[in-house]
Amino acid sequence: MIKQRVTILGSTGSIGKSTLDVIARHPDRFEVYALSASTNVAEMARQVEQFKPKRVVMADGASADQLAVILKQKGYRNQLIAGIESAPTAIESIASDAQTDIVMAAIVGAAGLAPSLAAAHAGKRLLLANKEALVVGGDLFMNAVKEGGGKLLPIDSEHSAVFQSLPEDASTWARRVEKIILTASGGPFRTRDVATLRDVTPAQAVAHPNWVMGRKISVDSATMMNKALEVIEAHYLFGMPAEKIEVVIHPQSIIHSMVQYTDASTVAQLGTPDMRVPIAYGLSWPERMESGAKALDFAALSAMTFEVPDRARFPGLFLAWDAMRAPEGTCTVLNAANEIAVAAFLEEKIRFDQIHQVNTATLSRIVPSKPHNLDDLLGLDEVSRHGASQVVKGLTC
Repeated sequence: MIKQRVTILGSTGSIGKSTLDVIARHPDRFEVYALSASTNVAEMARQVEQFKPKRVVMADGASADQLAVILKQKGYRNQLIAGIESAPTAIESIASDAQTDIVMAAIVGAAGLAPSLAAAHAGKRLLLANKEALVVGGDLFMNAVKEGGGKLLPIDSEHSAVFQSLPEDASTWARRVEKIILTASGGPFRTRDVATLRDVTPAQAVAHPNWVMGRKISVDSATMMNKALEVIEAHYLFGMPAEKIEVVIHPQSIIHSMVQYTDASTVAQLGTPDMRVPIAYGLSWPERMESGAKALDFAALSAMTFEVPDRARFPGLFLAWDAMRAPEGTCTVLNAANEIAVAAFLEEKIRFDQIHQVNTATLSRIVPSKPHNLDDLLGLDEVSRHGASQVVKGLTC
């Protein structure tokens, strides 16, 4: 069997580390070709020592210098170490490198758009864990996948579940599918008194009850903005109109999402809340392979429950449908505003309940023109971030 060469963008984050865990279980099938990260020098040095990639990129200049010293001491001399000036180009380079077969796109936020596009244009098998790439890139991103001739496989547990529950023939989806139902855990504040959400601390917001995730994504789960972004992602991934996408709260995180068909039957994908399952599926598709996750024990399962999302508790969720019906580019504005708002909250510049205020105020301030290329998208992202930052300043004065 010829080994598949894998590049991981964002290898020191939770998705990146889970991907390496799965790869390590199948040394006969995969080898790590390239890795990228931002500032986690110690973890990257450990990964290089274990997996011996041909290329390494650190987005932060000081971190790149530190890693270069460590790798030289360890005798690794073939890795590419890129600092802040050349990092964007270098990350795009490893994403599109002819020597790699599979690209795991796990860079958090809009920063992952350009390298994901590079992988798409190069026709790679692109495992997309960066939902913002689709939220920001939209049709531009999907067209790049089509023109590149590669394969886009969703790694978010919800979208992987939908993908696994849909018919193989995508041309039949429009007439056979009644709706897509994305499940949500409800996060750590599903039952908390809404009046006390203003007092939520960053430490409380990142303590997810079911999933191990990064800080930004954990906050998004607490506000359910992650689900808003996933609704937009599902719209582009599966070509479903806004009115055919629904969200239901399922606190146990056993059913990862469902597809309801026109004959009233519903197909669901179930599993333990472990990201190694969708990662293993993406790496091995159309086959399946051992992931390292535990299988469900149905005899030991507690009851599975479902709830309708509460608009008062999770107002950010409902911005998804508003953004999809608004002028093209509005989803880019929403994503940028949310990234600024979450960062401000984690830095304790605004309250938890003010994240939504920043998002809605930014959406009302910025009415986008239709973006035609990557430069247009990046320009709109920059303008939106500036606008959101101004809103944050107004809240903290």
